[in-house]
Amino acid sequence: MAISVGIASRIAPAQAQAAYGSYVGIGGSFGLTEGDDAFGEDSASGAVIAARYKLLRVPLSIRAQLLLSDRSAFVPTVSYDIPLNWQTDLYLGAGASIMLGAGDDTSPIGNQSSFVLQPGIDHALPNSNLVLFGNAIFAFDGYDEGNNAAISVQGGVGLRF
Repeated sequence: MAISVGIASRIAPAQAQAAYGSYVGIGGSFGLTEGDDAFGEDSASGAVIAARYKLLRVPLSIRAQLLLSDRSAFVPTVSYDIPLNWQTDLYLGAGASIMLGAGDDTSPIGNQSSFVLQPGIDHALPNSNLVLFGNAIFAFDGYDEGNNAAISVQGGVGLRF
């Protein structure tokens, strides 16, 4: 009995690791908010190109999303990844939304560069290189005239590498 207790005490309990792998993906982006109607700061929808680079040994990732619409926005973030199980991570990212191009058009995340928070989820499909991703972006002061926050949601599928 003492031998089996000694062996069992040396075995560390299993812990979930962050879903392994970096990915590049595509999907949709949907603006949920509007700025000042008098200035035409309406909501916009479009496509998203998303990328995640998983830093090994630490629960951090470098992420970037390109929101393509009437006006495009680049959203780089650094995220803290929280593993739920072997295939699924929740994360919270912080970064910026950077408006591309000039004009009065609105992107899914507003029409002004801003600080952002990005909560999201990644789920690696078992026995494949595919990842389902979804997130929201909260841009503080995302609209120029209305000084309102902008919120968008994104979702899609990625290919792990």
